[in-house]
Amino acid sequence: MAGTLVGRVAVVTGGASGIGRACAQRLARDGADVAVLDLDADAAEGVAAEIVAEGGSALALGVDVADRQSIDRAVKEVHERFGPVAVLVNSAGKEGAKRFLDITEEAWNNLLAVNLTGTFHCCQAVVPDMVEAGWGRIVNISSSSAHSGQPFMTHYVASKAGVIGFTKALALELGPSGITVNTIPPGFVDTPMLRRNEKLGRFVQSMDYHIAQTPVRRTGRPEDIAAACAFLASEEAGYITGQVFGVNGGRNT
Repeated sequence: MAGTLVGRVAVVTGGASGIGRACAQRLARDGADVAVLDLDADAAEGVAAEIVAEGGSALALGVDVADRQSIDRAVKEVHERFGPVAVLVNSAGKEGAKRFLDITEEAWNNLLAVNLTGTFHCCQAVVPDMVEAGWGRIVNISSSSAHSGQPFMTHYVASKAGVIGFTKALALELGPSGITVNTIPPGFVDTPMLRRNEKLGRFVQSMDYHIAQTPVRRTGRPEDIAAACAFLASEEAGYITGQVFGVNGGRNT
């Protein structure tokens, strides 16, 4: 699919690591000018530098997706550097692992502010560009835990389930404007977040157990999610919208 996004501007939130980083790199390889947005501005700079070193075009911006003014400032900078946004990948996310009765209202609100409200902020900030162009692609990264549930992660699962519902509703509204909206709920993907949870002992079962429960018998790679994201962002995916595009090695069907 190299070259399929030439002339398009893509914004990837959470683009400094894991799935977001892989999506930013893949979209750049497919020709897009990529804005790498992340709370960790230094790490975002590193990813943008990697893209430029490969011959791509990238801009790094430190952004808090829970802060609408932060998002609006970032989109303004993207406009000044690259132009209107055509592709948005909402990959920024915050994890949470607590017993249900230990989840405070503050913890609940903070996690939803990033995972769900942050997705809302970013979409609302760039959709006017897409409506004006009559073309747009939005890919929201949710979670397979929204299908299966996950103990001790009630607030996280609720936020990601919200992203799925949000995606379906927005797809119906924006479809007549030439904009598709889909969500990828990744399966068991080997990311820094997963390794951090493993180290903290947050898995009910071992890594080997989870691999054994996955039909393809391996963990996912960030590049697996990025490949699906690149397809959904392409011209060829123009008849796909409102879909939950599972990339999970067959574990959830």
